[in-house]
Amino acid sequence: MSQLCKDRVVVITGAGRGIGREYALEFARQGARVVVNDLGAAGDGSGADAGPAQSVVNEIRALGGQAVANTDDISDWDGAQRLIQTAIDTFGGLDVLVNNAGILRDKTLVNMSIEEWDSVIRVHLRGTFCPMRHAAAYWRDESKAGRQRAARVINTSSSSGLYGIVGQTNYGAAKAGIANMSIVASQEMGRFGVTVNAIYPTATSRLTEELFKKSGLVAEPGKFDAFDASNVAPLIVWLGSEASSGVTGRVFGVRGGSITVAEGWSAGPSVDKGSRWEPEELTAVIPDLVAKAAANANTSGKRPAAKQEA
Repeated sequence: MSQLCKDRVVVITGAGRGIGREYALEFARQGARVVVNDLGAAGDGSGADAGPAQSVVNEIRALGGQAVANTDDISDWDGAQRLIQTAIDTFGGLDVLVNNAGILRDKTLVNMSIEEWDSVIRVHLRGTFCPMRHAAAYWRDESKAGRQRAARVINTSSSSGLYGIVGQTNYGAAKAGIANMSIVASQEMGRFGVTVNAIYPTATSRLTEELFKKSGLVAEPGKFDAFDASNVAPLIVWLGSEASSGVTGRVFGVRGGSITVAEGWSAGPSVDKGSRWEPEELTAVIPDLVAKAAANANTSGKRPAAKQEA
């Protein structure tokens, strides 16, 4: 069987456990050389442990693949640079960056501390920007030197960021930022041979396991588990391959065997007076305008059915 990513060099953040581990293993099966990054922190971002990253490296090597561990903090400017340099020094270059690392510190807005806000924004938003920024500089320089690579970035958004989930003001804000950052980066980096896409996966991980159990989202024994993290990996690997060259600036949802292209914000109903409005005039205008607009999508990404007029 041919390997879709043979000899491509891939960096994956947060690859020591959960979904990231599945990405690393599938890339390795498809012939990629993998830098497994994981700080080894707890689900809330506390602590550090080199074990998870090295464990995945050992698994890949047992499969006959090539991999190296990296435990740098990807939200640290210098740490992110060392991560990218690890790929270049170890495997001679970089073709794919998968930004997957994340933490949760859920609280409702009125109960959220500044530390809970800052820590989540740092890991997700800054922790996506920093590796992407250093990778972009490398790919720009390679392009200028006449060695343009078929480079790929895959970032991780969330239904929380696109559609909103109660108790995740920090996480949702970061994930919404990542979706937009991916679109902007795709427009800026195309001239260097780089495509940039994002995904919002629905799968069991240590961050979602308890939530899924409470919601009853557990597969029956012997039946297809739509929430198995390994279901997400094929899309990530394809997006990281040269076969995905025509796809960029998109956000994909993936759950089980279902893949969705999110369509994003678009301008809806509007009204133009042709001159400045008086505040009191808007009482007769804005409610009607909102009534004509499509409802916001729910957490599944689907818009509620329009109400039928009597």
